[in-house]
Amino acid sequence: HRSSHQTASDKIFFLVLYHINKERAKSRQSFDQGDMEQLFNDIAEDLGVKTKDEDETSFHPYAHLEKSRVLQDARIFHDSEIVRRKPRKCCTILAKILYIQNNPATSQASTLTQVEATDLFFAATKLFVSSDTSLRRLVYLFIKEIIPLCDPSDVIIVTSCLTKDMTSNIGLYRSNAIRALVNIIDSSMLGSIERYIKQAIVDNDPRVSNSALVAASHWFTRSSENKVIIKRWVGEVREALLRKSSKKHEMVQMNAMRLLVQMKGKDRLGICKLVQQFSGHAGKGLKSPLALVILIRACGELIREELSAVGSLVDIREVSSLCKLGFEFLEASLSHSEELVSFEAARTISSFHTVEAQNLVHAIDCLQKMLISDRSKSRFAAVKTLSATANHHPRAVARCNEGLEKCVEDSNKQIATMAVGTLLKTGNEQVLDRLMLKLDSIVEAIPEEEKISLVSILRDMCIQYPSKYQSILNSLSSFLSREGTFEFKHSIVNCITSLMQQFPEASELCLAHLCEYIEDCEYSMLSTKIMHIIGKFGPSSSQYPSRYIRFLYNRIMLDNAIVRAAAVSTLVLFASSCPSLRLSILPLLRISCMDENDEVRDRSSIAVKLLEKAIEANPYKPPDIEAKFDELPPNVPADGDLAAYAFLLELPVGFDQLKRSIEAYNAVPGVMYSDEALTLSCLHLTENSNDEGASTAPGVSLKANGPSNINVRDPAGAVYAIPELSGFGRVFRSSQSIAMTEEETEYVVRCTKHVLDHHVILQFSIHNTVERQMMRQAVISVDIDSELYEIIGDIPADKISYGDTGSCFCVLHRKSEDIFPVTLSCQLHFVAFDMDPDSNEPLSSGYEEEYTLEDLIIGPADFMAKSSVVDFGEEWNNLSKNESKEKFLLQFSDIGKAVPELLCTLGMVPCDGTNQVRTSTAHMLHLSGAYVGGHKVLARAQLLLQNDGVLVKIAVRSELESICRSLLSCIR
Repeated sequence: HRSSHQTASDKIFFLVLYHINKERAKSRQSFDQGDMEQLFNDIAEDLGVKTKDEDETSFHPYAHLEKSRVLQDARIFHDSEIVRRKPRKCCTILAKILYIQNNPATSQASTLTQVEATDLFFAATKLFVSSDTSLRRLVYLFIKEIIPLCDPSDVIIVTSCLTKDMTSNIGLYRSNAIRALVNIIDSSMLGSIERYIKQAIVDNDPRVSNSALVAASHWFTRSSENKVIIKRWVGEVREALLRKSSKKHEMVQMNAMRLLVQMKGKDRLGICKLVQQFSGHAGKGLKSPLALVILIRACGELIREELSAVGSLVDIREVSSLCKLGFEFLEASLSHSEELVSFEAARTISSFHTVEAQNLVHAIDCLQKMLISDRSKSRFAAVKTLSATANHHPRAVARCNEGLEKCVEDSNKQIATMAVGTLLKTGNEQVLDRLMLKLDSIVEAIPEEEKISLVSILRDMCIQYPSKYQSILNSLSSFLSREGTFEFKHSIVNCITSLMQQFPEASELCLAHLCEYIEDCEYSMLSTKIMHIIGKFGPSSSQYPSRYIRFLYNRIMLDNAIVRAAAVSTLVLFASSCPSLRLSILPLLRISCMDENDEVRDRSSIAVKLLEKAIEANPYKPPDIEAKFDELPPNVPADGDLAAYAFLLELPVGFDQLKRSIEAYNAVPGVMYSDEALTLSCLHLTENSNDEGASTAPGVSLKANGPSNINVRDPAGAVYAIPELSGFGRVFRSSQSIAMTEEETEYVVRCTKHVLDHHVILQFSIHNTVERQMMRQAVISVDIDSELYEIIGDIPADKISYGDTGSCFCVLHRKSEDIFPVTLSCQLHFVAFDMDPDSNEPLSSGYEEEYTLEDLIIGPADFMAKSSVVDFGEEWNNLSKNESKEKFLLQFSDIGKAVPELLCTLGMVPCDGTNQVRTSTAHMLHLSGAYVGGHKVLARAQLLLQNDGVLVKIAVRSELESICRSLLSCIR
């Protein structure tokens, strides 16, 4: 029995029989528990395997397989006699091969190569001679697993065997053969087996019909040729769908419905007819709940497409006949006996965000019944759906508050968490009070991601109910004191900061909670941020700012270098803002001057130096002790205070912009010999480099190795390099290079518009791609059909050889301050010379050539620099004198498409992240820029989605009223 040809399972079987007979020979009595344990220990000893007491790892019969040995054993597949007589042995070898290939613990060297996989594949095709059912099923499985490793041209050989099984009388063979063919048949071979697949779809055996439908679904998604073939099977698929048979055909109906929906695709009329056919009594004729679910989802997608064209809240029945038919089917499905169907219908109806709340009544009632279900999965599904619906229809979901409050006590913490979040969106102040008492116990047992979402919901609730900010802040403070990840603590700090800005009366309470937290904060980055917040709000939010000094000094004495440096900076902010605290803070900063960290020492030393000078220039005089509180002088720095100027005033531009401004200033000819003082006001205005469409400097120069090699570091260097152009003054801004020809044409031309105070210089870069040709005196003739501009001169490109790029210029004079869009017709003129490839000399005299270019548009965006502001609200209030307002109706069906178009037209930069559209019905856009001459321009645009387009209400403020009117006149 211990022959080397036996498998491990055979050895175990025979050893069990051997030891049982041995024990029976000793005693004819039955075994007890101890005898059985001893029996298995003896078997394990014979097998050479450690018992559980000696080794806790379980024994696997395939744990020590060798690929070479298994491949050697697989050679018996070529012996038809062995295959017929020993099908179990073939099954064992196939199982070993599959284990080697699919076991994650198998080393890379043990996996099959393409050559080995191909050899095994051909060997496995010889196993079809056996009629053993188990072996045949394993062969099908092996073929599906091994095909991805083989050469696609070699796997076609098995098609005849599978096709033969596909026409067999045995249903098990037919179904498995069809499944195996899915990975083999391509679009060129699908037509040859179309007849067999169509017969299998309407087969009485549900296994065969299911396999054919699933295979057709996979083929349908692979190529357009397959779609054309499979769409011809719609009759057979409908027959399989409508077959009246037992419950075992429910999966057939589900797969048939899925394939039908795939066939319809974007055919709205086809989906409508399908819904209409099964709309009576929630899917009349469909016994499969899963088929109904697929039909409900297809109906929901159809209705969502119809509602996408409607902006405001509407009655879904009045949108279209299609919406009315689909909605009636969904409402009928709510009363289906299967909970799966009713829930899917309720979930689909609840996902319609632009419908009136009355359309959701029946769906909400269905979900409300599921809240009191005995099954946790039903409660979880209902709560999750209600939570998503509450974001758009909180009043409709408020009807379920009683059931949601019961779910707060649910043993499943995920259900309890979502119930709390939903109640916070829909509940009133009384519900909020009850929830705050249970919130601490719920937060302890939920994941970090749900904790972060809960913090966001608490912030929204605090904004909705301002009187509850104290209880909410106390809960957030208790969350901070517990264990948690950095992301969770960071979200709480952001929430407290947001509430501090929203409710100024809560500033002292918020700062007190943050100060208590930094005493035990384990994250240096978070401590640094909190101290920055304290330094920003502390001096002005409290009548006694000295209360925060103790917490900051503790960080200097007890924390790491990063936190100590942040604490020093925060103390400096307090000393600069509050002159009464300078004498108290100065000794603390002197201690930090001896710190071991360089950054801490440098910050402290600079601060001590400037504060000493500020105290000497403006010494603080304490008020009289007997003075009343109302008579106390304001605790603010004096005008011209050195410390306040150095530490409290922000730079008007960033360091990167300052560097580029100075580089642009130096590029102007003769500026270094000017007596003008170098101040921020006389520097070039640079645009934001991180905005799409903004050039990083107000000039563009082109290299000679192609039109795409653009050097944006030189601000208007190409203009300043021409003596005739340098006298026009400084360039205000330069546009990005605009293509005026296709990249594949003979002459590639691009244009850069340089805008000055009273002129526009057009720089045309011309790239010569014609071999053996040289261009001389290349110039662009510009035709202007407008009185806004006048051509006063041009500068041609003297010589452009093959592969080189040259520039010519055209100067336009602005005759008016209006900035209406003007279209320029452009044409390239030059003298062409044919060149000798050897001597590179002209072969003959030149001849004149013309080349028509694309039209060029000069619009308002060319005169507007993308210049952002630090505080949009403050700047908006400062420009309140000159304002113009207008209303426009833009022909867009989506606000998300209207915003980029408005930005492109005005040439301004969005502020405060308002370029991100978060709601589909309304949006507020804040814009800033600088008009030619350095005039600041701000705009606020409110966009509302309507049935006939996007309504834009825009207000523009600027230093000059004429700029506001001109800018609004350009919007069409």
